[in-house]
Amino acid sequence: MIQRKVRPWLLAALRDTPVVLLHGPRQCGKTTLVRSIAENEHRARYLTLDDSTLLSAVTEDPQGFVESVEEPLVIDEVQRVPELFLAIKASVDRDRKPGRFLLTGSANVLLLPRLSETLAGRMEILQLWPLSQGELQGTREDFVDRIFDSENRFSTVEASEKKLSDRILAGGFPEAVSREQKGRRDKWFESYLTTLIQRDVRDLANIEGLTDLPRLLRLLASRVGSLQNFAEVSRATGFPQTTLKRYLSLLEASFLIQHTPAWSGNIGKRLVRSSKVFFTDTGILCHLLDADSQLFREDRKLFGRILENFVMTQLRKELSWSESRAKLFHFRSHSGEEVDFVLTDPRGALVGIEVKAAQSIKKNDLRGLRMMRETCGDKFLRGVILYTGSEVVPFGHDLVAVPIQNLWA
Repeated sequence: MIQRKVRPWLLAALRDTPVVLLHGPRQCGKTTLVRSIAENEHRARYLTLDDSTLLSAVTEDPQGFVESVEEPLVIDEVQRVPELFLAIKASVDRDRKPGRFLLTGSANVLLLPRLSETLAGRMEILQLWPLSQGELQGTREDFVDRIFDSENRFSTVEASEKKLSDRILAGGFPEAVSREQKGRRDKWFESYLTTLIQRDVRDLANIEGLTDLPRLLRLLASRVGSLQNFAEVSRATGFPQTTLKRYLSLLEASFLIQHTPAWSGNIGKRLVRSSKVFFTDTGILCHLLDADSQLFREDRKLFGRILENFVMTQLRKELSWSESRAKLFHFRSHSGEEVDFVLTDPRGALVGIEVKAAQSIKKNDLRGLRMMRETCGDKFLRGVILYTGSEVVPFGHDLVAVPIQNLWA
């Protein structure tokens, strides 16, 4: 069994919090993780709302269900009965003993305020993403913590774009990673998207036009890493902007896409405030684009955008267990200077991260980071270029080019 990096955080939460929710994309490994915990460190009864009989019973009487079941209790796919949150709240208000309920959900509760507010102060929410590269390899992943250190502890590597491409194409969903042939992975991705659209999205909102979502997803894939522009996407798809915004909210709540917000600090009008749109998994992204390693070699611009998405997924995963408590943004000025990612810690320190699909770094590649350093002043801690080369190359005391494998090596 692959060891998930969030496991110690989950166990710590169960020791002092009545309700713990582990949410993340469908089939990213939530069930495997919580069942293992329920059978070992935190003995508990496991129930899933994917069971149609149980789903009917809980929907009919959520309060009666909570009052009648044996605890501690694991409830899988809790978003299928939103009313269950109120029943759990009533029970926890009577007894706040830690570790009573361990819940999982395939919908982002933080984007569903009615649900998250119900258990405010009673529930800790943890995130599980598809497998990280370090989880797949069994290596330590502390890149985020390292870049906030005073010392640059980065390593030279043996660069292999073929191996990197394979990682990107496979993504991190356990079932997809286990399928070595592209055709078999594509079958799984196709089935995954169909299930997500036809069931999970319908669970979140009873809307018409779901048959249009695959077309929207392909368009978003072709624009991956772009600034969110409702007007442009509306024109390209023919969706009214109100409909488009609702679709995008549902896709984000289902953990299929993610928005990386713009960093603005307190310098206001000089910076663009639009978020950038990425996919949660590069395997799904590449499936939607029908991309393979040959296309990566032929279309370097596309490969660069997919590589940026890959880095985003790795950073998001590591942030879910990092000690730094950093947050992820992007940086773009109205004059067009940009930095792919910005990490900021609770003290306000900033680290800029550029992603380059190249084996060498040119002076011009540092332009965005230098502009960010000038704009942010003393808050700027350092700038890092993640590239496909093999050497660690410093550019002065606070700028450095680092092989991309340092994200998980």
